[in-house]
Amino acid sequence: MKKFFALLLALVMALSLVACGGDKAEEPAKTDEPAKTEEPAEPAAEEYNISVILKTTASEYWGYVVAGAEAYEKDHPNVHVEVKGATSETAYEEQQNMIETDMNNADIDGYVIAPLQADMVANMISGQTKPIVAVDTNIDAPEVLSFVGTGNEAAGKLGGEAAAKLAKERGWEEIKCIEIAGVQGDSTNEARMKGYAAGIEAAGGTFLYDEVQYANAVADQAVTCMEAIMQNHPEGIAVICANNDDMAMAAARAAAGNAAYENTVFLGFDGIQSACESILAGEETMSVCQQGYKMGYESVDAVIRALQGETLDEFIDAGATVVDPSTAQARLEELQGYLA
Repeated sequence: MKKFFALLLALVMALSLVACGGDKAEEPAKTDEPAKTEEPAEPAAEEYNISVILKTTASEYWGYVVAGAEAYEKDHPNVHVEVKGATSETAYEEQQNMIETDMNNADIDGYVIAPLQADMVANMISGQTKPIVAVDTNIDAPEVLSFVGTGNEAAGKLGGEAAAKLAKERGWEEIKCIEIAGVQGDSTNEARMKGYAAGIEAAGGTFLYDEVQYANAVADQAVTCMEAIMQNHPEGIAVICANNDDMAMAAARAAAGNAAYENTVFLGFDGIQSACESILAGEETMSVCQQGYKMGYESVDAVIRALQGETLDEFIDAGATVVDPSTAQARLEELQGYLA
């Protein structure tokens, strides 16, 4: 009898274990992961085509403007930037053809323009409803929403004052200044000249307006101008200022070896790599630096912001500084980074 009850008890326990195992198998698997839900796809960024028409692409300074505009495209894959420029700063008809062609291109959404002849360009863009931003040189037209560039007159004054101060330190008693200018009638050239004169005169010097030499912004003509200055002033001149660095460097080379000009301050404008190297080599003396790369980048950015409905400031100042032997190396390394 005892064996019978033991057998019966073992059978009941076995059936109980089978029943429990069946219950566990039916339970859902537990997990700590949250339930997955499908997220809505982000809308694709609107694409824009921007035309950038510069005075020229045939100089180092304009190369920085090009690099800045193209950098904006790299940072914003939905923005397509096409940069072009005339072969020189006197190729007026060439640039006008570029502007006319792009103004009639329905695929272009907005424009950045550095005009060779601002008055002519103002007529060409009349009635254009797509956003236009001027860079480097302003365009007096209601179609232009903003000007991105350097306050050329203020920057020129900054340079003129620095040059006059250094000329005094170099022993000049009479601080006379002659400018080797760019293109006659160009608004940027005129603003820089006005600033140079104000800076020289604020420092107690004399700007010789009647002896301004126009070299059309190119180095070879600047050499001819400098030769004429040395012939007219064999005693030397305290300051020679130029509308750009190419002309200032050319003038300094032309005067090399002339003892009367050994302590002359050669002041340029743009602060490009070759100018920094020239300053470090003791040729060009100093340069007013404008931020070409920043101007290129911010001008495209301004057009995009306008396309997105933003109201732009009339003037976006890219800033300016004066580079001299103490700061030329740092400026050189900065510029090299832009084109790396």
